Amino acid sequence: MNLLVIDSVSKTYGEKALMQNISLGIDEGEKIGVLGINGSGKSTLLKIIAGQDEPDLGTITRNKSLRCSYLAQNPVYNPEAGVMDMVLNGSTPSLQAWENYRAGIRELENSAVAPDELIRLSEQLDMQEAWKWESEAQTILTRLGINEFETLMKHLSGGQRKRIALAAALLDPGNLLVLDEPTNHLDNLAIEWLEKYLQRFAGTLIMVTHDRYFLERVCSRILELDRGQLYSYPGNYDVYLARKLEREEKETVAATKRKTLLAKELAWIRRGAQARSTKQKARIQRFEKLQADQHPNQIESLHLSSAASRLGKKTIILQNIEHSYQSGKIIADYSHVLDRQERLGIVGPNGIGKSTLLGIMNGSITPAKGTVEIGATVKIGYFPQESRELPEDMKVIDYIREAGEYISDGHKLISAAQMLETFLFPPAAQWTPLARLSGGEKRRLHLLRILMTAPNVLLLDEPDNDLDIETLTLLEDYLDNFEGAVVAISHDRYFLDRICSNILAFAGKGVLVEFPGNYTDYLSQSVPRDPDQSAAPSSIPAPPTKPRREAAARPLKFSFKEQKEFAEIDDDIAGAEAELKALDAKIDQAAQDYQQLQILLESRKEIEQRLDHLLERWTYLNELAELMARS
Repeated sequence: MNLLVIDSVSKTYGEKALMQNISLGIDEGEKIGVLGINGSGKSTLLKIIAGQDEPDLGTITRNKSLRCSYLAQNPVYNPEAGVMDMVLNGSTPSLQAWENYRAGIRELENSAVAPDELIRLSEQLDMQEAWKWESEAQTILTRLGINEFETLMKHLSGGQRKRIALAAALLDPGNLLVLDEPTNHLDNLAIEWLEKYLQRFAGTLIMVTHDRYFLERVCSRILELDRGQLYSYPGNYDVYLARKLEREEKETVAATKRKTLLAKELAWIRRGAQARSTKQKARIQRFEKLQADQHPNQIESLHLSSAASRLGKKTIILQNIEHSYQSGKIIADYSHVLDRQERLGIVGPNGIGKSTLLGIMNGSITPAKGTVEIGATVKIGYFPQESRELPEDMKVIDYIREAGEYISDGHKLISAAQMLETFLFPPAAQWTPLARLSGGEKRRLHLLRILMTAPNVLLLDEPDNDLDIETLTLLEDYLDNFEGAVVAISHDRYFLDRICSNILAFAGKGVLVEFPGNYTDYLSQSVPRDPDQSAAPSSIPAPPTKPRREAAARPLKFSFKEQKEFAEIDDDIAGAEAELKALDAKIDQAAQDYQQLQILLESRKEIEQRLDHLLERWTYLNELAELMARS
């Protein structure tokens, strides 16, 4: 059943066409991810779907049963309201329950009854429904890392306010849940909980997110806004990447054919047909149509070479660092020598001290105890959580040229304009005042300005906030070739897996524990965590003394069942991989049959889970076999 239909919708912001004659149907039960570079109109599309904005042209048809819950990218809040009031006021049933209760209390207070009688009568009011909503709200807030329920909104950070708005949207999601960047400002455990919540959610979901694991594990359809056009890809992020590549290859072939035909037409026009015969007029009209139909050149994501300054042997040395705030000790006796090509990811709950550690490394915060040494050749590029106070009257190109006219990658000079094109600012956009950029575009521009200074140590504080996937991919590509050290605080699990060689986890009470490997390796070395349970900072364990110690402690021999499993597991893995390949072929064929596609995607998820389990068992059995061979 269609919940909502968008027909021939267009929307312009200033001189920029965000949507040009797009159409879209959203069915009951779909889970849709929306992608596109910052400034492409993703948030505007979500506002139109949620009824918060209207298109310039076109129609929106909503099913009578539609009840929508919407999380804005920058939620509006009442600074004098308490946390619980903001959450309950975002939900129609919870608000109605509370209003009924409060109306009953007011009526009793205005009546001429004795105080004792007033207490007795107020206790008879039906509070069950109101209590149910309050309890559910507290549960969701706790999952999202909010534990103070009566604090006024004006005393909270922007990230806390976003989490409270998310809680309000989740409390009463209706049958259409519209989320704009829901993972921003969430820590890793909260993101894992939200992922499971959305997987179980029975209604329709449409969200803008840069979290690629979310798109892979939650979504059954991907929409992409690209230069005013909307493209729909049935399937998750993996399927989207493959099909987008196919589309762009077809567009390249078509563009080449158009270019050849255009060249022929241009040659004919230039030869000068003075007569105005019907045939010649037709050719001129065809030439003009070819020009109009030319697809805008895809902005190429150029390979970014490192442009770091020379870095000596001495980088940043932290020795016996300690630091505290009124809330308690956040760093206790921590020492670290940053390697010249280190890739260190920092994880931990919000508010535990991650940004403070980065500030100590940066030299902007002096620790209460310990010493910080920064090498003479160190040139730090610090990318903060939020890009504030950018000069809004300055043009894009001038903002970058202020940091550097050219940057060298060791082989050639790259101009500021070329770097802007690489970072998805085409020539026409480079003369735009910063005031007209979206929040994500400003964030992307700020990142480029930092890279233009050619730092050799990068300190990145939640670089994934408000950056689109294409920009994150550009950054990851840059870091692959970066000849320097990188320290990154991030809640983006994909980003941490992609770039990190070590993870530093805040374990609470000032304890910092380092784990070798990326984020997935860190999780495998940690005690299993249940994202459906609230996690205190102390839930991050110390690393085991030796990995797989439990296998070494048991008798070094296979049981009969394990012996049989060891003999068959390679064939079982090959069989599961073959099933997955065959199913992918069926998914490609079922692209237009949504119901069949849903069934196939569920089957694919089951096979993936079975394959993951087989690979875990293969690792365990082979490690045990190696230990047996040594003993």
